[in-house]
Amino acid sequence: MTLFDSVDYHYARYRPRLPDKVVQLLAQELDGVNAPTLLDLGAGTGQVALSMLPALPPTTHLDLVDQEQDMLRTALDELQPHLGGRTATGHVIPAEEFAPAQPAYRADLITCCRAFHWMDRPAVLAMAGRVAAPQAAVAVMGDGSLWTHPAEWTAALKDLIQSHLGEDRRAGTTGAYREPGRHYEDDLADSAFSDITEHRIPFTRAWTPPDVLGYLRSTSFARPDLFADHSGFEEQAGALLLQHAQDGVLHEDGVFTVLLARRPGASR
Repeated sequence: MTLFDSVDYHYARYRPRLPDKVVQLLAQELDGVNAPTLLDLGAGTGQVALSMLPALPPTTHLDLVDQEQDMLRTALDELQPHLGGRTATGHVIPAEEFAPAQPAYRADLITCCRAFHWMDRPAVLAMAGRVAAPQAAVAVMGDGSLWTHPAEWTAALKDLIQSHLGEDRRAGTTGAYREPGRHYEDDLADSAFSDITEHRIPFTRAWTPPDVLGYLRSTSFARPDLFADHSGFEEQAGALLLQHAQDGVLHEDGVFTVLLARRPGASR
């Protein structure tokens, strides 16, 4: 069993999409590009592609790359009714192994959202250097998780998870999560995309207790198979979330960070 087996439904339904201001920022990178190509790495169930789709020209092609076949199939199924004239292709491979079939292929925007920490980052950026158009940007972005979000209700939820699974944040099929050994900015600075701009975009989300439980089922730190009694955990978590909810709603006020990186001298 791989990391996200059997969670594609929960991932597609409960993982948040991009805030509107992030979509607008990324869409600007494709202004004036004829028939642009968006290459999304670690695509999951298509949160980036689905968020971006309304802002993309009808001539856009999307390449979605993910190691998990079921998640990528779900992404393409979700995208299909909304593509219009756009096209989308899924690639079930590690991000660093993406190799376009067409020799003249060029990606006009490369995105990686909430997934860069799982990857061989130098190898991924070397691949990006081979397939990116001269003026293309690489967008490495994310907003943390409910594990890291500093709110009273998320702290209480984290304490409950730890009471079941131990203090360490669980990750992968075994073991504990370890922070990346270096900052993403350092990875980018050592790549072809060393001209880096950071954008910090505030956002507010509203969750219901069932939404949070669904989200947890999609995570590496609280997926169901980690628990000896998952139904018991969900009963406790549901009660805890209801206690903290205001009129049935839990608020998350956070910051979405986007690192836009280009080749030096290639700013649009």
